[in-house]
Amino acid sequence: MFKRRPSPTCALREPAWTPLGARRLPGVSPQAHAWLSDRGSLTRSVIGSCDRRFRVELIRQEHASALPGEAALLDAGPAQSTLVREVRLYCGRHAWVFARTLLPLQRLRGPVFALTRLGQRPLGEVLFSDPTTRRLCVEVARISPRHRLFQSATVHLKKPPSAICGRRTLFEYRGERILVNELFLPDIRELRQ
Repeated sequence: MFKRRPSPTCALREPAWTPLGARRLPGVSPQAHAWLSDRGSLTRSVIGSCDRRFRVELIRQEHASALPGEAALLDAGPAQSTLVREVRLYCGRHAWVFARTLLPLQRLRGPVFALTRLGQRPLGEVLFSDPTTRRLCVEVARISPRHRLFQSATVHLKKPPSAICGRRTLFEYRGERILVNELFLPDIRELRQ
């Protein structure tokens, strides 16, 4: 009996994440870089640019497996013991950001457990209103159709772009690690000069 290897064309990979720096990633516009390097709350930035037409759409929230790179950052045991929350941030009818948040199940207690009940409320509103929240690291990447996250982020688009850019931030909230992936969709690029 032999093991079947997955076809290389079927195997979707993770992006090549790199630490956020002052230099732009190759192929990333200055406008997109401004969003990637924003040190404040992305939710506040979107709301500020959106003239009160902001809303959050909860796509899914369930126990799911973290990608290997996500699990390594969270340092939370088995990859499958994660709560994954995926949302889109909208300005009017246009989705600007796809966000994927990962919370280790074994650490969901006390104030961190309250994050499981956000519904349509943005996570950034909670994280940035707590003065003890810390950013542990920020990484950025160009994300193409061969990456798993690209498909999740662009499934709603009639004509997906050839690539999108994104960042992932490891936060410490109330003493626990939370990983937030934010992928910037094509409609957002025109905003920052």
